[in-house]
Amino acid sequence: MISVKDIQKSFGKVRAVRGVSFDAPDGKITGLLGPNGAGKSTTLRILYTVLVPDSGTAQIDGIDVAGESLAARHRIGALPHSSGLYPQLTARENIEYFARLCRLDKAEIPDRVDEMVRLLEIEDFADRRTKGFSHGQRTKVALARSLVHNPRNVILDEPTSGLDVMATRSLRELILKLKDDGRCVLFSSHIMQEVAALCDDICIIAHGQVAIDDSIDGIRERTGCDDIEDAFVKAIQMVEPA
Repeated sequence: MISVKDIQKSFGKVRAVRGVSFDAPDGKITGLLGPNGAGKSTTLRILYTVLVPDSGTAQIDGIDVAGESLAARHRIGALPHSSGLYPQLTARENIEYFARLCRLDKAEIPDRVDEMVRLLEIEDFADRRTKGFSHGQRTKVALARSLVHNPRNVILDEPTSGLDVMATRSLRELILKLKDDGRCVLFSSHIMQEVAALCDDICIIAHGQVAIDDSIDGIRERTGCDDIEDAFVKAIQMVEPA
């Protein structure tokens, strides 16, 4: 479970996040949405321990991401918007290296890597260096790397961006499988159709604040909009700029 309580983060005079709170429970897909500049990416970076909040708390399975960042990292698999692969390593080597960083048992690593290669369907390019990979290939390898240590909490920042139709379909099926396995999935996307198809709950951020946090049906009811894109726009308009 991911729990965020009143986190705030400023960069100089810019208040990027202004008291954001929400919960992402196990066994559900929680959407974290917001327009560009809303504070969504800053919130996600705090959760996967790249940034430290100025105040407030963020916890992964009860572990504080600021005070116990190493322990928190072991509980999450993060797919940031940039894949960050090592270009001179093969896809398989990238996944294996991350498994070693996560301190998986050495005897267990080859089987886990093979499992990820099959799961993400990257057999055809698993032993090629990632330099020159297409965007979709990089995304698949980055996701395999983020899941190799079998985390209970998965943070996905626009995972289907740049993927073709078949790759997107496969990834959506995988995300639903993670949910069915009882994992906590925090999912960010600008594709409203995808959000409506996958998410159980949605937290919409605007101007660094939570505009609305509810189930999809609850958001439709509260905004008076059946279409989730219309509901998204109306929720954002409810928040006054700083």
